[in-house]
Amino acid sequence: MTGDTNTRSGQCHCGAVRFQVALSEGFKSIRRCTYSYCRMRGAVVVIAEMGAFDISQGEEVLTSYRFHTGAAQHFFCSRCGIYTHHQRRSDQRLYAVNVACLHGMNRFDFHEVPVMDGINHTNDTGKPSRRAGTLVFLPASRSLRIRRSMRLGSN
Repeated sequence: MTGDTNTRSGQCHCGAVRFQVALSEGFKSIRRCTYSYCRMRGAVVVIAEMGAFDISQGEEVLTSYRFHTGAAQHFFCSRCGIYTHHQRRSDQRLYAVNVACLHGMNRFDFHEVPVMDGINHTNDTGKPSRRAGTLVFLPASRSLRIRRSMRLGSN
């Protein structure tokens, strides 16, 4: 896993939980979700295959949370409370990894993040997953330029 350019290391806030993840598609699978729990948690995640995610330290301090059908398992550091990853409900062979836990990454590094419709989950509806929208982040300098150009264009 370490020779792969898409391999990232990550950790929780306090460093008790450490992991490596190989992202076969890089960050193409980045997303957020509208489901109640996902919406409240607010994390931006990237998808990884089960065999591509390896906890190197702190598995014993992870705690998990399951709700609704109990299929998805969400993991947190029991010391600092940071959500690190979860096993997905729609495909339990996949993990969703919190981008903010990856070294050198920040959820604000992504200007546009697809938001998936988790309220109408494919396992509940039998229909394919659908995109609910896009979360957009404009850095202050870019936002200022856009507002200025809008003002100039309106005169």
